[in-house]
Amino acid sequence: MSARESSGRGPLYRLYGNRLRRRIDPASVPHHVAMMIDGNRRWARQLGFDSAADGHRAGAAKMREFLEWCDELGVRVVSLYLLSSDNLRKRDSKELDDLIEIIAELATSLAARGNWRVKHVGRSDILPAELARVLADAEERTRDHTGLHVNLAVGYGGRHEIVDAVRSIIAAHEASGGTLEDLAAHLTPEMIGEHLYTGGQPDPDLVIRTSGEQRLSDFLLWQSAHSEFYFVEALGPDLRRVDFLRAIRDFADRDRRFGR
Repeated sequence: MSARESSGRGPLYRLYGNRLRRRIDPASVPHHVAMMIDGNRRWARQLGFDSAADGHRAGAAKMREFLEWCDELGVRVVSLYLLSSDNLRKRDSKELDDLIEIIAELATSLAARGNWRVKHVGRSDILPAELARVLADAEERTRDHTGLHVNLAVGYGGRHEIVDAVRSIIAAHEASGGTLEDLAAHLTPEMIGEHLYTGGQPDPDLVIRTSGEQRLSDFLLWQSAHSEFYFVEALGPDLRRVDFLRAIRDFADRDRRFGR
């Protein structure tokens, strides 16, 4: 098989991809897909690049493709896990600087893409000021757009999100003159869900992770309680359209019981 075929861009893969696409019932397409792109650094090392930034840049380009695939298929919401709060504390400073620049470029390009709506989910206060500004600007510029809704999880941690939601509930309850005893008696999962970074959005139906890793890594812990998971062996930049379509086909074949 040629390198072009193995990359998913040759005529045989296009033919196979188109056949997969035709077999997917639009009614079975998930409303919300969450993507954990992983393996960018390994991809760069395997190809002999000197910097992890080459992998992150290729991963960002792949995420633009991925969003196009989702939009074309009728997915309405996509959440991309781009930078965790743990990454901000633990990544090498040079790699982190490069990654922050790449994320800013991605956010700017997505905000300029047609009618897509961009939303930052995560903590702005722990981000570099310029990145926080770029994300806020992308969100503001696309606020009234009605196309594909794109959540950019940057400076994000699922546990921190739940803590922030509870803090927000307590603050709102206190401002209204309520007591902690009353709040404790009436606190519900629905209240917490409304105060998450993704408040008002549907929970993800399908969570995809690349690179063969099979863990959540603190991503959408609350929201993914009833999500379906699909793990792809391909490293992030090597993800192909046929891999995505297989994930959608697999999702459509599952029996989602939601605890029933």
